[in-house]
Amino acid sequence: MTIRPDQQASASRRTSVGARRNPATERAVLDAARALMVDKGYAGFSIDEVARRAGAGKPTIYRWWPTKADLIVAVYSEEKAAAIVPPDTGSLARDLVDYTEALWRFWRETPSGRAFRGLIAEAQASEAALEALRDKFLPARTRELRGLFARGAARGEIAAADADLLLVLYIGFNWYWLLTGNVAFDRDATARVADILVRGASVRP
Repeated sequence: MTIRPDQQASASRRTSVGARRNPATERAVLDAARALMVDKGYAGFSIDEVARRAGAGKPTIYRWWPTKADLIVAVYSEEKAAAIVPPDTGSLARDLVDYTEALWRFWRETPSGRAFRGLIAEAQASEAALEALRDKFLPARTRELRGLFARGAARGEIAAADADLLLVLYIGFNWYWLLTGNVAFDRDATARVADILVRGASVRP
């Protein structure tokens, strides 16, 4: 018996009903979303087209990812986790330089990394995009960075009370260059920024 593509798509939709995710359908949606980012970028990204490519129903996608921004964040998070391992060199300044190099490469070279600038820009006008960025993206994505600053504080490189503020300053540095379209990494310039951050918050005179 031969199963037609439309029958396969229907079967996928049927097995995706309910709160529990069908792993095969979830994988198909994430892969379709990633492929659409490659083809169309952030501006051409739509749930309609993802559903068509994945052979999944839009209600299924919206149940798992309520907005376009949520789905982009999901793809970004998956790709970033596979691409970047937080460094632990024994020096906070060196960790920040190495992490920045990996992050900017990710922004330049991956579909979701390139789309991320569009998400930040849309968050200035869209409450849904802002919520996805603020409430879903940032808590998870800053966790690994907090580890870098916590280790720096434990080594006595910075005051522990300053760690959260330094984290915000570091994120602002990165996002400034992302939003202005300039993430061609300069190791020497980044090293100077990292040195200013660490020395400026040093617990030593």
